[in-house]
Amino acid sequence: MERMEKDEAMKKIKFSVPGQPFGKQRPKFSKAGRYVKTYTPDETVRYENLVKLMYQQAAEGKMFSEDAALDVRIIAYYEIPKSTSRGKRRAMLEHKIRPTKKPDWDNIGKIICDSLNKVAYHDDAAVVDAQVRKFFSEQPRVDVTIRAIGLD
Repeated sequence: MERMEKDEAMKKIKFSVPGQPFGKQRPKFSKAGRYVKTYTPDETVRYENLVKLMYQQAAEGKMFSEDAALDVRIIAYYEIPKSTSRGKRRAMLEHKIRPTKKPDWDNIGKIICDSLNKVAYHDDAAVVDAQVRKFFSEQPRVDVTIRAIGLD
């Protein structure tokens, strides 16, 4: 990724990750003789790669400057179950009924922010403010907005 000069620093980007929201899974362990090997589950790796790809397409090779303090807003849109009644479906689309199922909000935030390390920003320690919200939608996806704060 190309780093931008301070005067042309990226200030904001929005992108979407298609499909059902996915949360960061716990690392897995396997024993090889006397050693224990730690690895990331394949589903997590695939989703992290999808997040990177969607960011890279939106950012066109740009990333936030190393000294930027970042605000990350994530909206996870869950698919409405097929068996849902018409009235309940309408309430879900009007955000009167919200998803209370997995993945947890913090695992959604973690997989998005971890995926973007060294891609959107130098390190996710630069994220100083964040919000994850969960809703239902006809098009399941995760919408991400990253904004540099304090750069005027």
